[in-house]
Amino acid sequence: SCDDTGAAVVDDAGGVLGEALHCQGDVHSRAGGIIPLVAQQLHRENVERVVNEALRASGVSVRELAAIATTVKPGLALSLEVGLQYSSSLASAHRTPFIPIHHMEAHALTIRLTQRVEFPFLVLLLSGGHCILAVARGVSDFLLLGQSIDIAPGDMLDKVARRLSLRKHPECHGMAGGKAIEHLAQTGNWRQHTFRLPMQQYRNCDFSFSGLQNLINKAIVQKEKEEGIQEGEILSCVKDIAAAVQHTVALHII
Repeated sequence: SCDDTGAAVVDDAGGVLGEALHCQGDVHSRAGGIIPLVAQQLHRENVERVVNEALRASGVSVRELAAIATTVKPGLALSLEVGLQYSSSLASAHRTPFIPIHHMEAHALTIRLTQRVEFPFLVLLLSGGHCILAVARGVSDFLLLGQSIDIAPGDMLDKVARRLSLRKHPECHGMAGGKAIEHLAQTGNWRQHTFRLPMQQYRNCDFSFSGLQNLINKAIVQKEKEEGIQEGEILSCVKDIAAAVQHTVALHII
């Protein structure tokens, strides 16, 4: 998988025999977000090493693999392309069957590698690019109940963190946006700010985060005026805002 560069050798009972991972988080947090070309280059530099580490840890050689499976969609096309090219060429060289995997289905089914979960089960997928509620009825058999009609919660939290300039906050050095908000929220008071919950008038399972982001941005602008500071400076009430943002996002998802 090329979210981070990850590889694992798994037996036919779902047991993980060996795995390896190269995380890109530190690079992206320093850049203030994921830059696709940078992510692609990091995958290129690390994919072969990661695969070899996973094979070494498992004690299984490439020739012994029954198949090679790789996530191919959806996601950052440039990153997915690296995993697809590497694994398909590996499969071709060893005449091994190649299995393309839907990225979100892979996330949904990962629980069955670590715990005994029988079909059907409810799955909630939250990330910087997705917000999906579905029933997993079987492998490649999903009933979609709802999804975000605009942006994903992780994307929204990153944008709010940038608007609050949390990278400059002494407690948030090196943290990604969502992580910084979560950290500051622990010592903030969410009751100091009230944001209207999205989509309360709709009786469905869809989500929406862009309108909430606009409400939060307006509150930040108002607080900056009250405190007499410019955009880019840290508000004195930043922990309370972070707590209110996290509280509202969590309530909406619940």
